[in-house]
Amino acid sequence: MRSILPRLTGRVAKKPPSPPPPPPYVSEKIYPQVEVYSWTARGESINFGDYLSRVIVERLLAERALERGEEVARRARLFAIGSVLHFATDGDTIWGSGVNGKIAEESYHFQTLDVRAVRGPKTAEFLRRRGIAVPDVFGDPALLLPDLFGDRFQPRPAGGPIFIPNLNDYGTFDCPIPLVSPLRGWNYVVERILGAELVLSSSLHGIIIAEAFGIPALYVRLSEREALFKYEDYVLGTGRGRLEYATSIAKGLKKGGMSGIRWDSAPLKAAFPYDLWARPAS
Repeated sequence: MRSILPRLTGRVAKKPPSPPPPPPYVSEKIYPQVEVYSWTARGESINFGDYLSRVIVERLLAERALERGEEVARRARLFAIGSVLHFATDGDTIWGSGVNGKIAEESYHFQTLDVRAVRGPKTAEFLRRRGIAVPDVFGDPALLLPDLFGDRFQPRPAGGPIFIPNLNDYGTFDCPIPLVSPLRGWNYVVERILGAELVLSSSLHGIIIAEAFGIPALYVRLSEREALFKYEDYVLGTGRGRLEYATSIAKGLKKGGMSGIRWDSAPLKAAFPYDLWARPAS
C-alpha cells in the first residue's frame, strides 16, 4: 500500500513569506469627542431608561445638524439621564442627571462640575452643599420625549394597566398584570406605555415617560432596594409637593395615578450644552 505520509527528503521546506503587518489601529476616539454617559447593568444589559440618555441627546443634536461622534474642540463628558452622578469626575457637564440616594457621600469624588440642569431640587441641594453652583433648572430629559418624538409616539391608552419593574425588582415576584421588561428596547417600552391606561412602576423612567405623555402613573414600592431620594427628587422637580406611592400592585390599581406634573420643558431644552460640540480650530 502506498504510504500517505509525506516523503522525507532531508531538506527543510521553505516557510511562505510573512504577510505584511496590518495598518496601525485607529480608534474612533483618537480625536476629541463628547462622551454621553449611559449606565449599563452588569453583563452589559441595556436598561431602557439609561439608554434614553443617548436617544435624547442625539435627537437634540440632529435639530442643529450635529452628530454625537463629531470631532470637537475639547474632549468632554456629558451626564444627561440617570441617578449616576457618583460616576462623575471633575469637569464633567451635567444636564438633567440626579443623585442616586443609596450611594454613600464619600463615593462622590468630584469637586468641580459644569452643571446646566439637574433632575430636581434634592440633587441641587446635594451639589450646593459641596460648593457646586447649580441653576434652578429642573427636569429629567426623558420628559422631552413628546417634544422631540411627538410625530412618532402618540398615546393610545386602550390596553389596561401595565407594570414596569426596576432592575432590582425584575424577576423577584409574580405580577398580576402585564409586565414590561426594563431590558427591552427603549422604543418598545415607550410604545407599551403609550398603549396603557395606567402605568404602575418601580422603574423611575416608566413613571417619567408615562407622565410626560399625560398617562396616569404611580410608583409602586415593592422592596427597599432603591432609596426614595430619586423618586422624590423627580416629583419635586416637576412641581409637586410630595411623592405618592403604593406598596403593592393591588394597592396601586386601587389608588390610580399621581397628581399630574406642572412643568415647562423650555428651560431644560434651553439649557442643553450645545457649546460642548464647538468646532475644532481650523
